[in-house]
Amino acid sequence: MRKTARYASLAAAGLLALTSLTACADDAASSTADTGSGGGKGESVKIMVGGLDKVIYLPAMLTQRLGYFQAEGLNVQLLSEPAGVQAETALVSGQVQGAVGFYDHTLDLQVKGKSVESVVQFSHAPGEVEVVSAEAADDLTSPEDFKGRKLGVTGLGSSTDFLTKYLAVKNGVKVSDFTPVAVGAGPTFIAALQKGAIDGGMTTDPTVATILDKKAGKILIDMRTPEGSQQALGGPYPSSSLYMQTDWVNGHKDTVQKLVNAFVKTLKWMSTHSADEIAAKMPADYSQGDKALYTQAVKSTLPMFTDDGVMPQGGPETVEKVLKAFNPNIQNAKVDLSRTYTTEFVEAAG
Repeated sequence: MRKTARYASLAAAGLLALTSLTACADDAASSTADTGSGGGKGESVKIMVGGLDKVIYLPAMLTQRLGYFQAEGLNVQLLSEPAGVQAETALVSGQVQGAVGFYDHTLDLQVKGKSVESVVQFSHAPGEVEVVSAEAADDLTSPEDFKGRKLGVTGLGSSTDFLTKYLAVKNGVKVSDFTPVAVGAGPTFIAALQKGAIDGGMTTDPTVATILDKKAGKILIDMRTPEGSQQALGGPYPSSSLYMQTDWVNGHKDTVQKLVNAFVKTLKWMSTHSADEIAAKMPADYSQGDKALYTQAVKSTLPMFTDDGVMPQGGPETVEKVLKAFNPNIQNAKVDLSRTYTTEFVEAAG
């Protein structure tokens, strides 16, 4: 059954993404040149990733490193933005053909009039962790304590922003009772935590592993596994995915099929290899000089991934429930979940 999606850009992130896109794209292009992502033979496709070195988006670079794009006759250039919401802006503005980011934005953006769809689903859990600073850990022990706090997110309007707001509302805290702070991920998130610019925040590996290693903070809520997702959100939460504008998908089905074929091969490969083997395939600089710590980050996050790229049953409904809890645009609109993703390509790949 064919399913599609609707998408719209977030104006607040638009200016930031558009002004920073060129520099980030150049940096990302140079960082992936050794994998054949630029200048190779084959049909060219540009994909923007909401943080190439984040473990939650690991299948993007791993597919490149395994040679699966090239095997499908594709010349894929992987670009990087620090937050998924900026990757979306690049997609909707037509600067790239695909975006690797969270599925939940397809619902938020459908009601704003743009049409996109997830074509392959990498995960059935968010892969996100709510951490608290070592200094605030004694007083910030649950989302009920979010009131009056400064909480880090990758970007305003990002999936970390969405999930933080849901956890607050679910636990009786209004979204106006705390302050979300855009701090990105990695060194910028950790610095904000250590300097007291934020009391806690939502992030992913390898940032989580580094925070724990530095004893800069503690885990409050762990959503890196399906069980953690069930406990925190009430069901499976499809997150990282490849999504594309529906019109482009309909006009380039052969290319989309090749992309999905490559990603499904990677997900299957991941399901039969260890964290050590997966980490060894990634660019050396992703480990930031500590291979053991990076491998642990991969191991901790692996449970979030699907092994077939298929949308988990009940996943879209969980996402809708989460967004309706705090997002007025979705609360007051009819969301057609069947138009936010397609299973056409993963079924053919399988």
